[in-house]
Amino acid sequence: MPSPIKNQITGIFVPVKDIEAARAWYCDLLGLEPTYDILSGHLCCIPMNNNGQNVVLDSNVYAPDNVFQTPAFHFDTDDIELAYAYMKEKGIALTSGIEHGHWFRFTDPDGNHLMICRC
Repeated sequence: MPSPIKNQITGIFVPVKDIEAARAWYCDLLGLEPTYDILSGHLCCIPMNNNGQNVVLDSNVYAPDNVFQTPAFHFDTDDIELAYAYMKEKGIALTSGIEHGHWFRFTDPDGNHLMICRC
């Protein structure tokens, strides 16, 4: 089966303690108005350029002793169910189911936490 995982990255995750304060700080740093929506109470996507890359601020994953177990970025797919089945078929260590019909997590052979997201 050809890979349903795209050879592109559109989201770089940044764990934050306070989503609203982080949105204000990053927008100020980048000279942007802090008008980007806060999704599900803990996510804020700040576009970085016209190519679709985003800094994704996420206050739902912050834990001082556990930050590096958070996926730092995600691979993209158009079909999250097909991507999940593909990863399962390859025997890749899945660490979540498909969440909110939008994403799932897995680990690589070195234990790095990664994510695939429907974009």
